Amino acid sequence: MRAVVQRVSRASVTVDGRVVGEIGQGLLVLVGVTHADTRTEAGWLARKIAGLRIFEDDAGKLNRSLADAEGGVLVVSQFTLYGDARRGRRPDFLAAARPEQAEPLIEYFVEQLRAAGLPVATGQFRAEMQVALVNDGPVTLWLTTEEAPG
Repeated sequence: MRAVVQRVSRASVTVDGRVVGEIGQGLLVLVGVTHADTRTEAGWLARKIAGLRIFEDDAGKLNRSLADAEGGVLVVSQFTLYGDARRGRRPDFLAAARPEQAEPLIEYFVEQLRAAGLPVATGQFRAEMQVALVNDGPVTLWLTTEEAPG
C-alpha cells in the first residue's frame, strides 16, 4: 500500500455536488492498493498513520500525534498512486489492485484507524471525487508498506 499523508487545516470530498466526507484539523490520507497487499499491510499503515507525530507542540516541535491534536482523518482511495509513467506520456495502472481487492482493504484500513480512536471520514469508492484541502505547514509525507519492517 502507498499513502500520501497531508496535514490539513480542513479537507473535504465532494461527489456529484454533495459533500460525502469532511474534516477540520487533521490528516488527508490518499491511499493506493497493489496486488500483493493484505490486511497485514493495511493494519501496519493504519498504525503508522495513527502514531505519526507531525503536529506541533507548544514549543513548535513536531511532537504531537493526531489523537494528541484531537484531529480527524479523511481517507480517499487513490489507485493512481500506483500509476507508472516511466515510459511514454500516459501512465499505466497495472500495479494498482482491482476494485474488488482494493475496496475491502481500504475499508479495513478505515476500521483500524477508527479502532485507534480516531474520527474518520471517507471519500466514495469508485466515484469521481473532488478533493478540497488547506494544507497546513505544508506537511506532506509519502508512506509505503513495500519498505515497512516485518
